[in-house]
Amino acid sequence: MGQSATDFLTPSSSFIIGVGSAFCLSGNYFEFNRSRTPAEADMRALRSDWKIVGEDIAQALVRERIKRLANADAP
Repeated sequence: MGQSATDFLTPSSSFIIGVGSAFCLSGNYFEFNRSRTPAEADMRALRSDWKIVGEDIAQALVRERIKRLANADAP
């Protein structure tokens, strides 16, 4: 199962970028995910959120199936 991002509308940065932004050496360090409209950004974020929910449900179903199979084999 693929992993989805939960930080879809937040900037991605590294430690070095964070330190540089604290000193504000050359302007804006952060690049946000860009969409043409706010509605498109919301749609993309919601799609990503629901994809993560679906992945969590699928993982829970697999774990439950494994647990049931393990209990069925136990005396």
